[in-house]
Amino acid sequence: MNILVLNGPNLNLLGMREPEIYGSATYADLQALLQKEAHKLDIAIEFFQSNHEGALIDAIQAAYGRIHGIIFNPAAYTHTSIALLDALKAVGIPTVEVHISDPDQREPFRQVSYLRPACIATIKGKGLPGYVEALHLLHERYHQK
Repeated sequence: MNILVLNGPNLNLLGMREPEIYGSATYADLQALLQKEAHKLDIAIEFFQSNHEGALIDAIQAAYGRIHGIIFNPAAYTHTSIALLDALKAVGIPTVEVHISDPDQREPFRQVSYLRPACIATIKGKGLPGYVEALHLLHERYHQK
């Protein structure tokens, strides 16, 4: 099983960006956490982070035919990007939307997700363990086929 972990704008700054909201763990900590869990589940995992919408779209399109599931924290693009929604719908890869914080408990503009209709689940407000939950969800779904 192959999983792509996509992270949008500013997630490369984990650990220094608003630690009162996102915690003190770094992007490297997130990668290590998921690598360890993926190894236990015999999952090959790839990571891609970009601050650029087009690069995220390219990564989604490149996943077609070789990736079995996507864990996607689109960050601020959650609330703005119809193009990312269209890319997810086009490839049809099971995707779990993940947010470290709970957008529903933040500013009103953060409470809208344009990507949610293309996702099989949304995990929010669980910190980095939310990514692990998403990994398990995709693993279970893949093995139920």
